[in-house]
Amino acid sequence: MSETMKIMLAVFGVFIAGIILVGLSKEEPSVAQKEAASSIRNYVNMQTMANEKCPAEIKKVTNEQVYFPSETKSDKESYITIIWLGENVKTGGFKKASCTLHAVLGGISELIIDDKIIIKKKI
Repeated sequence: MSETMKIMLAVFGVFIAGIILVGLSKEEPSVAQKEAASSIRNYVNMQTMANEKCPAEIKKVTNEQVYFPSETKSDKESYITIIWLGENVKTGGFKKASCTLHAVLGGISELIIDDKIIIKKKI
């Protein structure tokens, strides 16, 4: 066997050993890691749904488009409340709009614009 062939076999052996080592070192996520990841996904989904549904509903009611909320409140598990402050108050726009989305309902559970309740659903 030539020296070149021995070097090629040694390199091939190192690659195989590396693949085996990486394959054996992979570990399953723990239950706590799975729960944390699930909680984060749930919060992101709630926030995404609220950012899609609430501005559309506010525009339908006030005919004013909202973009960036001024405040967000949440327990990060079951509900999220987003608050917008109106920009066009002098031209007939709203002062404050509050939209709450509960994960149980899967949609807007409460919409309040200038202290006037537009949507109020029981949980």
